[in-house]
Amino acid sequence: METIMLILQIIVLLGAIFVGIRLGGIGIGYAGGIGVVILGLGLGMTPGSIPWDVILIIMSVIAAISAMQLAGGLDYLVQIAEKILRSNPKYINYLAPSVTYFLTILAGTGHTAFSMIPVIVEVAKEQNIKPSAPLSIAVVSSQIAITASPVSAAVVYMTGVLEPLGWSYPVLLGIWIPTTFIGCMLTAFIMTMFYNLDLSKDPVYQERLAQGLVQAPIGSQNIQLKEGAKLSVGIFIIGVLCVVLYATAISKIGGQPVLIENVIVSRDAAIMSFMLGIATLIVIFCKVKPDKISDTSVFKSGMVACVCVLGVAWLGNTFVGGYTKEIGDLSTELVSKIPALLAVAYFFASMLLYSQAATAKAITPVVVAALGITVANPGDSYMLVASFAAVSALFVLPTYHTLLGAVQMDDTGSTRIGKYIFNHAFLIPGVLAIAFSVVLGFLAVSLF
Repeated sequence: METIMLILQIIVLLGAIFVGIRLGGIGIGYAGGIGVVILGLGLGMTPGSIPWDVILIIMSVIAAISAMQLAGGLDYLVQIAEKILRSNPKYINYLAPSVTYFLTILAGTGHTAFSMIPVIVEVAKEQNIKPSAPLSIAVVSSQIAITASPVSAAVVYMTGVLEPLGWSYPVLLGIWIPTTFIGCMLTAFIMTMFYNLDLSKDPVYQERLAQGLVQAPIGSQNIQLKEGAKLSVGIFIIGVLCVVLYATAISKIGGQPVLIENVIVSRDAAIMSFMLGIATLIVIFCKVKPDKISDTSVFKSGMVACVCVLGVAWLGNTFVGGYTKEIGDLSTELVSKIPALLAVAYFFASMLLYSQAATAKAITPVVVAALGITVANPGDSYMLVASFAAVSALFVLPTYHTLLGAVQMDDTGSTRIGKYIFNHAFLIPGVLAIAFSVVLGFLAVSLF
């Protein structure tokens, strides 16, 4: 009977995710809610915890970025990024992922990659390079960078878990930023060396070209910046630096606080309040109309992300919560023998939960409890640090927003999804980047 119930619960879990993927966009969040209803009322599972902290951090960060976008700040950043790409177009396979990586580091969301996709396509076409190569690495980089951004919900959650175990905030960023960036660059190197980059020899491109479906490159575009564009970027960057400095100040190194011993404002609360404060300053000094902020593309995509996290993460937590002991026992047996298997667990969970933060929150507590990781016994916590980048496997199912955006905006047809679903342009670069990041992560933690 228990086996039958487990099978039914798995069917509901995967079925809800499948329906959500078919609906697309915010639909995956909606379907997650239906899955919770069926698991709870139909199959007797206790609804799991809602990741409110993750959702609230996403909302506050998106609120600040949306204000910056309305002030023209994103246009200014895109203008700078475009100059970087066009300054050395032959190296676009390296520059494109570098740009999207650091935009995500700064903003704490990979949605900023949307603004770079058309530029990457343009520059690639000018160099007779298949846009699929730089686009795939750039999209993957924007996802992996979430695990290194000081203002992302995923990093905030993981640092909160790891700090009591002896890993300070600056040390964690010092591991995650270089390992993930180098992982992305190694992937770019392999794609450049072994990928067929010649656009003119792509049969799909030639077919679309003959049909008149490919636009000729139009060159650099001079966007007329709004008056407060540069100021909004400056305010935002100063705000992010304040977040990093405060988080470092309340962090502990060797069990001793860096600066602040009696912490009144937690890191989560600090990030949310700083981000809302940044938005307020941008509205005041850049003369932004608050009632227009909800019309921006960043605000809309951010709120969609919140609903998706709410539905899917709640669904995942409901299922995981019902089998915490079983999952814990399995984790203890496998991960204790082969630590890298934690990365595999993160990988497969994130491809279903569609959120780095939601994946970290669903899997990490189970692993911590299963391995007996405590403040008094933090030994195996290095596995969590090293494997963290693996929560970024949002590219496996070809339905994520930036992935679909890249497919739709590449008019050459080189960035495409195969008929077998998984044979798309992003899978191999994504797996390589995560594998490199995790391997480098294990090498890096061995130094501490």
